[in-house]
Amino acid sequence: MLAEVTALAAQGVREVNLLGQNVNAYRGRTATGERFDLAELIRAVAQIDGIERIRFTTSHPVAFSERLIAAFADVPQLVNAVHLPVQSGSDRILTAMRRGHTAAEYCRKIEQLREVRPNISLSSDFIVGFPGETDAEFAETLALVDHLGFDQSYSFIYSRRPGTPARVRPMTYRWRRKKRDWNGCNSASRIMRNTSAAI
Repeated sequence: MLAEVTALAAQGVREVNLLGQNVNAYRGRTATGERFDLAELIRAVAQIDGIERIRFTTSHPVAFSERLIAAFADVPQLVNAVHLPVQSGSDRILTAMRRGHTAAEYCRKIEQLREVRPNISLSSDFIVGFPGETDAEFAETLALVDHLGFDQSYSFIYSRRPGTPARVRPMTYRWRRKKRDWNGCNSASRIMRNTSAAI
């Protein structure tokens, strides 16, 4: 990977985007066989002459490590933006989704990021109408949106997917209510934090 980035930089490429389904769970090996994670990869890419900007997507909160947060403090080439999907502000729904984290744990990671990059631009994903979600649980999602002040979000109405455990769960949302709540989530997430983050 580093050889590829080096070759691209020699051709004039100035920005790279490290892409993966859960990119921050990346584990690679050096030429000597030592393992390294995404934070170390970012630091290595930053040492390549000509590379001015580094991005990565998409991340999962569980694998968003303190080492990766430290990279935002130490690597100026790392852009001032992160996309970190949370999906819901309800701990019960997060558990049903098998996300592996709580709303409070997610918020703490964002707080840590903002400690090292106060004006970081934050985006996230949300699913509205997950099977069994109540009005109170949806309100928890809106409260999380208000608390964190996302700069951008992607909100989706839940739909059944073949082969997923949630497919067999009973649907409790009527379509009209899903649409109303989806619109509410989108409206809330459009509240901008009024930062001057350079993306």
